[in-house]
Amino acid sequence: MDKVSKEYGTFLGDRNPTSDDKSQQHSRTSVVHGMIAMDDVSDKNKIWRMLAAEFLGTAMLLFVGCGSTMWFKGLDSSDVLKIALAFGFIIATLVQIFGQTSGCHINPAVTVSFLITGQCSFLKSVLYMIAQCLGAVAGIYLLMFITPTDSTITFGRTQVNTLLNPGQGFIIEAFITFILVLVIHSVCDEANRSNVVTPAVSIGVAIAALHLGFINYTGASMNPARSLGSVVATNVWKDHWVYWAGPMTGGLLGGIIHSFVLKRHTEEASSYDL
Repeated sequence: MDKVSKEYGTFLGDRNPTSDDKSQQHSRTSVVHGMIAMDDVSDKNKIWRMLAAEFLGTAMLLFVGCGSTMWFKGLDSSDVLKIALAFGFIIATLVQIFGQTSGCHINPAVTVSFLITGQCSFLKSVLYMIAQCLGAVAGIYLLMFITPTDSTITFGRTQVNTLLNPGQGFIIEAFITFILVLVIHSVCDEANRSNVVTPAVSIGVAIAALHLGFINYTGASMNPARSLGSVVATNVWKDHWVYWAGPMTGGLLGGIIHSFVLKRHTEEASSYDL
């Protein structure tokens, strides 16, 4: 019997429905159900623990990550490396701490990527984003409290390089967030789980690499809540829309591409040589 080729993420035309077609139809139905269902917020004790984890995780991210930018009057190569490693290491640490509680999204762009793929309901996504934004503000205010007053301190505020326009900044933020979300969805995929490298390490390395490559372009935010905390602290809102529109677009595209193009179905996993 001929094996029917698997064409995930494409429209199949001019042939009778097969088990693959039915699987895709079921997958799309599951996505819609996951987006509108209330199952993941029905347990009040559990959802409050999740929201607390998102709040604390985002606060810690801002406190440590933005703390690594203090005292830098300009960014040379060593400064970029310090900031990239600080963000990469703290993200890896937080994934290890909070991953089992809330999934450690700590980023509205990550949350929206799980919403669009039906892995997080609309209500839970909204609650997560609120907790993340509040946590970001709390973390940055704690950093402000322990930092001596200096008019030159920006508290890690992300800004588009003056040689670029906001449109270019949008594209950069969208694309690097797209890469990050692909990594996150990949390590969360049971069929692609590695026994050698943990999700915390994979995500932390991705964060560090993207900072090294693009911090001089836009600050390499990839996280609307992370940028929000810093602009609240400094009250400088110029081009702040870039850090919402870019990462959220990248998050949506990353979730869709992984779920409908790259993701391996469980029954398909054994056919791949790793």
